[in-house]
Amino acid sequence: MTDAPRLERLDDGSLAFDCPGCGMMHMVNVDKPERPRWTWNNDMVRPTFSPSVLVRWEFRDRKPNKVCHFFVVDGEVRFCGDCTHEHAGKVLPMLPIEGD
Repeated sequence: MTDAPRLERLDDGSLAFDCPGCGMMHMVNVDKPERPRWTWNNDMVRPTFSPSVLVRWEFRDRKPNKVCHFFVVDGEVRFCGDCTHEHAGKVLPMLPIEGD
C-alpha cells in the first residue's frame, strides 16, 4: 500500500472514497451531528471506520436492487456476504484518491 490518501474530506463533514468492490464513490459522515455517523481513526491512508457501511441502491432498468456492505479496517475493505457484486466475502485494499 502506498502512502497516497484513500479518502477525500468533503465540506459537509463527510469522507468520500472509491469503492474497489462496486466501483462507486461512497461517503460516510464523520463530523456532522446528524445520523448516521461513523467513528474513524483519523488516518487518511489506512482508515478504519465503525460501524460497517451499508449502501443500497436501485436502478429502474436493472433488478434486483444492489447492495454493497463492508467494514473498513486499516485501509482494507472487508466485504460482507450480502453484497450483490462479485467481491462479496473478499478483502480488497482501498484505492488511492486520484489527484486533481
